Amino acid sequence: MDRKLTSEEKEKTLLLWEVLKFFGVSSVDACRGLWDSPAVASRRTRCFETCSGPASAWIRLGELQARKIECAPFDRRRFRSALQVARSLTVKEPVQFLGELRDISAEAGVALVLVPEIKKVPWYGATKWLLPHKAMILLSLRYKTEDQFWFSFFHEAVHVLHDGKKDLCINEDGAIDPREIRANEFASDILIPKARNAEVAQLKSKAAVVDLAAKLGISPGIVVGRFQRLTGKWDTFNDLKRRLE
Repeated sequence: MDRKLTSEEKEKTLLLWEVLKFFGVSSVDACRGLWDSPAVASRRTRCFETCSGPASAWIRLGELQARKIECAPFDRRRFRSALQVARSLTVKEPVQFLGELRDISAEAGVALVLVPEIKKVPWYGATKWLLPHKAMILLSLRYKTEDQFWFSFFHEAVHVLHDGKKDLCINEDGAIDPREIRANEFASDILIPKARNAEVAQLKSKAAVVDLAAKLGISPGIVVGRFQRLTGKWDTFNDLKRRLE
């Protein structure tokens, strides 16, 4: 995707100034310093090391969008409550739940932003504190399915609740950091408790999927996502999963 982050200026000096302006810094050293602080460097992924330009651009696009969202000062208890409300939103259509999810997050001090995946940056989401009282949850809509969206949202929410305000937390496949594992477990359990996994894995029909989803109070697409992950049957019941564009 061509996001036109800079003009088509060919003169290198002017192009450099455009890039520095985009990142909100006055020098190349200052730009490097954004990503070389101990807290950030300790959480950088292999992708960040090999594709630092696209990676940092994706995060910066999220920051610029998040700064425009008015948020109440962060309230941990209110955000915990918002997560329970968020779970109930999964049954709604994306055009409805996205706006409501942004609103309840902002009321608790969290700016929720969506920036489409950038080539060579295969991340699902990231979390960063913009101010001591304002956090950003950045989602990429990778794979564009509702089950992946909700899992990614709840994953990032754990970082907001439990990890340091100086950390940049990045969600990608194969993460082995204990904090990432904890976030994965929380996101999985809040959507469908582990105790229901055996039941999910034994689903035989779309009607059974819809019935179980109604009992759990979540979207059938989320049940399908869990079924596919448990069984490896990645094409089964796919038409029950809604896509986000």
